[in-house]
Amino acid sequence: MTFLYHELLFRPLFNLLIFLYNSIPGADFGVAIIVLTIIVRVIFFPLSIKALISQRELNKLQPKIKELQEKHKGNKQALGQATMQLYKEHKINPLSGCLPILIQLPVLIALYSALGSGLKPESLTALYSFVSHPLNINQTALGFLDLAKKSYMMAILAGVLQWFQMKQSVASQAQPSKNEPPSPALQMSKQMLYFFPVMVIIIAWNLPTGLTLYWVAATVFSIFEQLYINRKYRVNSA
Repeated sequence: MTFLYHELLFRPLFNLLIFLYNSIPGADFGVAIIVLTIIVRVIFFPLSIKALISQRELNKLQPKIKELQEKHKGNKQALGQATMQLYKEHKINPLSGCLPILIQLPVLIALYSALGSGLKPESLTALYSFVSHPLNINQTALGFLDLAKKSYMMAILAGVLQWFQMKQSVASQAQPSKNEPPSPALQMSKQMLYFFPVMVIIIAWNLPTGLTLYWVAATVFSIFEQLYINRKYRVNSA
């Protein structure tokens, strides 16, 4: 399993990262990280969009699910059957939002490992024969970021962007009426709105800037994904 992970995921991504570094004018490893992040996110764009759309469709059904919960209160079996029938009628798979994430997870782990190994000279032995071996890797990105060291500024930026992305996600969910309690999904999202960005800052606080830069680039891409879905959703609902 380790061999397959190394050869099918880590090594191709690592080679693509070094190839980008060799190809991009100015030999900026930070730009290579950003470009690689965009390439990976574009490849998974259809899956990410499917997950976001699925979540929105599930949010739209929350009022009907609440009605079923009241109707079958105390009867979990009947509630489960009625809920599955509701999903079937609206052609929604409640697990479809999780599947894209599960598919992407091994690739994201490999990408994370590739970024962590990019500045280590001993890792260059994993290069394919057709990928040029760089004489040295410039650790300064965008003219001022040392990718091998910690950057508290980048850690805070990662947390702020994560908060904005999650706030955007919460705003896109179906909001309850004045006298209705929020759905469990909405409650969870609101609880994570501040907790998760703080966790991101704490984690990024001790990470090399190269890895934090990847997180920042991926979060920015997610923000634009959500904007795209919001616009498409409004158009289709008009």
